[in-house]
Amino acid sequence: MLVLPDRDSAEELATALVEDHGITQEPQILREALAGEDDAEDAQWLVVLDASASTIDAQALQDLARSYEGWLEHD
Repeated sequence: MLVLPDRDSAEELATALVEDHGITQEPQILREALAGEDDAEDAQWLVVLDASASTIDAQALQDLARSYEGWLEHD
């Protein structure tokens, strides 16, 4: 799961994963409010990948997420 600061970044990263990194299953994009926060501005966007559909390694995912001001979150 990749955590991004906004929807645009999440959508761009999901597109890049499919088009540039050969992800075979479309990543799922979800909005998640931070714990205890009621303000919509404090939401994070998640790009969820099916591990079996991805051949990209964790370090490459981390680097890609960072390029969109996000990070890789391990389950």
